[in-house]
Amino acid sequence: MDYVKLAERLIKAVVKDVDAVSVKEFPSDDENKVEIQAVVSEDDMKRVIGKSGRTINSIRTILKASSSLHDHKYINLNVEGF
Repeated sequence: MDYVKLAERLIKAVVKDVDAVSVKEFPSDDENKVEIQAVVSEDDMKRVIGKSGRTINSIRTILKASSSLHDHKYINLNVEGF
């Protein structure tokens, strides 16, 4: 399962500036852990995080549910603005 593509697709569905979204996977010491870093424009940070973090937590929940169905890896998603 490609969690980077899934995260990118979910984040792009929320933001206005789709071209500014960049999602990358970073190496992890643990083979059962996936580190994903998403960068969005500063204007879209409010949309991605959502009210009280609901949107980003929903995206993380979808990623974790997908992982539990496929390969049971721990998914860590971080979002930053530029």
